Amino acid sequence: MSRSRLSIVLLLGIFLLASAALAGCTGRDSTPAEAPEVSTPESLVVYSSRNEKFVDPLLEKFTADTGIEVSVLHAGDAVVNKLKEEAGNVQADIVIANDIGALEYLRLEGLLASPGEVEGIESINAGYRASDDSWIALSARTRVLMYNKDLVSEEEIPSRIEDLTDPAYGGMFAITRGGNSGMIGHVSALRYEWGDERTEEWIAALKENAGAIMEGHGDIRRAVGAGEFAFGLVNNYYYHQQLAEPTGNNVGVVYPDQGPGEMGAVVNGAGVGMVAGGPNPEAARVFLEWVLLPENQREFSWASLEVPINPEIEAVPEARPISDYVVHAMPLRELGTVWEDTRTLIERAGLDLELK
Repeated sequence: MSRSRLSIVLLLGIFLLASAALAGCTGRDSTPAEAPEVSTPESLVVYSSRNEKFVDPLLEKFTADTGIEVSVLHAGDAVVNKLKEEAGNVQADIVIANDIGALEYLRLEGLLASPGEVEGIESINAGYRASDDSWIALSARTRVLMYNKDLVSEEEIPSRIEDLTDPAYGGMFAITRGGNSGMIGHVSALRYEWGDERTEEWIAALKENAGAIMEGHGDIRRAVGAGEFAFGLVNNYYYHQQLAEPTGNNVGVVYPDQGPGEMGAVVNGAGVGMVAGGPNPEAARVFLEWVLLPENQREFSWASLEVPINPEIEAVPEARPISDYVVHAMPLRELGTVWEDTRTLIERAGLDLELK
């Protein structure tokens, strides 16, 4: 065979092989490559310490808006211990808490994680977020003295928290157990203001002077409204709740420590955090961006009659915005650094964390 014919045959063979290969890739009988699967969040696990009547409607709205199903554990103040116990086998994606101190404590323990970039997070002032945005405060509440107007006048109520230990008020008021998140936050602020020794003495005297130690603030507001006690130490939104009751609603409120040189009323907050290593991190980020939408920030705070942290969100009727009164100087973030120590101090002072 001549060299020219050999070249033609070789070229023809190469052409046929290339055509066959191309047909194998693009022919009708070829199997198309599968598209990569796109993960879409389908479920979210939430642990909550807030009252379920505030949380459940919010989560139902989340499911309606996003299609993501939610499993929720309502564990009250036991949420922190539950998350610590499950650190090696994480079950939750989001924690909703009544206390910023508890959220910051969880962050310091390595149990919360930064969600990365979250749309809308700039609507919350940096002072009301974790340094890594692993928790976000959405609503605020203030420690106040709610009183029964049928029993006492405003002038007969102590104007300073430290005066609750005055024997003149012996048996007239109710407080919560020591493990209540509001009490822990309040005592933490007093430690910041007074130091541990004076605070411990105050707790011991408070226990002896109180007319009753109750499970929660709801029990206190109802007892004060019914006239069982002249006044009680509660978070301010319980006053608004009592005003809305059909009976027992002749109540007033005192924001304590507002005089010249006094420390100001103690403020705490409620918010949400992203649990580190949760099973549904994508759904958790969806939830954080969803709850930061203005309508949902409003839903979060209005459900419990708390004051929105975001100044662009209107407060519930008759609620006083934080800018209207003197607030205690302790930054909310610092509550987490002393949260466990405060529980120890409360017990040491003789006020049980749980009712017995």
